Amino acid sequence: QVQLVESGGGLVQAGGSLRLSCAASGSIRDIGAMGWYRQAPGNQREWVAVMTSGGITSYVDAVKGRFTISRDNAKNMVFLQLNSLEPEDTAVYYCNAYPPGVHGLRWGQGTLVTVSS
Repeated sequence: QVQLVESGGGLVQAGGSLRLSCAASGSIRDIGAMGWYRQAPGNQREWVAVMTSGGITSYVDAVKGRFTISRDNAKNMVFLQLNSLEPEDTAVYYCNAYPPGVHGLRWGQGTLVTVSS
């Protein structure tokens, strides 16, 4: 099965930016929608952003205007640009298909984003 590896997280101050990467070990070309998810301490994992293979994007209200998802099927990668970060964005960020688990995709280890006040 395709494995997913997230990277790019780190510690930033409020208002800062990060670019997260998701590398898939196999083709994602046939996956209709890829998304980003996050899990904050004490919270359940939540959907953050999604992009279809046709380039249509959607975002959770909390990140609209600040986060941008992109997808490079040729490189089997998905990206999430995080701008104007807020402490509430602190979480472990994961990528997967949307809905998660379709096409047999398993959760990777995620990448930690920590936003300080």
